[in-house]
Amino acid sequence: MAKREKKGKSKSSAGYNQKIGEDFLVQNAQKEGVVETASGLQYKIVEEVAGEKPDQDSTVRIHQRALLLNGTILEDTYRQNKPDEVRLAELIEGLQEGLQLMGKGSRYKFWVPAELAWGRKGTSNKIPPFAVLSFDIRLVELVH
Repeated sequence: MAKREKKGKSKSSAGYNQKIGEDFLVQNAQKEGVVETASGLQYKIVEEVAGEKPDQDSTVRIHQRALLLNGTILEDTYRQNKPDEVRLAELIEGLQEGLQLMGKGSRYKFWVPAELAWGRKGTSNKIPPFAVLSFDIRLVELVH
């Protein structure tokens, strides 16, 4: 006879992810140097450079380390030493907003709430529903 799962929120459930993400963002917002925008995007400036800033129509070259809150690495261009070239308009909403804050050469950490990322759907097996994502991004250059 198979064991029955306990009723309630398992660690893989959308409800559990949502609660963990909300709790994290509340606590993270209290940390020194963390700024929260009106949309709920949180960021911390690691290195500020007064370079040119991208706009919604820009194509940029970035280094990024993307993680789930549990530390699972989704992507790491720093490790590969090969920056990504992306159009801002093709990125998740939170990164579109965040990158426009950065001057060329700057490095920021971002914490993107689920509603500014993949929301309640997630993406296949890689990003669970209601996942808050963490990014460490350096704006290498504006390609335009």
